[in-house]
Amino acid sequence: MNVTVDLQIADPGLSVPSPARISSWVEAAVADSIESCEICVRIVGQREGRRLNERFRGRSTATNVLAFAADLPAGPDLPLMGDLVICRPVVEREAAEQGKMVEAHWAHMVVHGTLHLLGYDHGTEQEAERMEAREVQILAALGYPDPYQELDREGPSAPSAVV
Repeated sequence: MNVTVDLQIADPGLSVPSPARISSWVEAAVADSIESCEICVRIVGQREGRRLNERFRGRSTATNVLAFAADLPAGPDLPLMGDLVICRPVVEREAAEQGKMVEAHWAHMVVHGTLHLLGYDHGTEQEAERMEAREVQILAALGYPDPYQELDREGPSAPSAVV
């Protein structure tokens, strides 16, 4: 497998995982789907996260992860999957609020966003169940607990977005 991750850290912090760790999470998410891909993961702060979420989703708050699938013209078969934008302060806050290890929540956000780039979604109950089952499977293989185990959610919506 050939996975290239371009990591951009616009908002550094102690909780930001290493490039190797982030790459391993992307690789785990794409392992059964594709042989080769390129993905950009950008770690941002509250301001940039809010600005992007407002521009692309019409919501004036920052969200944990935004996924931007590559929109390539027909032609050469390029391995570009797209971009993930992960808001560091939101990930840290959610981990604390939900009583999760921050590293486990980072792993979940990277896996979740990467699955969006692969075409997974959570717009319906059936889609959410399929996506969540895949997330749980990947995270368990990486040694992380089920991120949905103690969440009290109503309906199929998850906290991240695809644009």
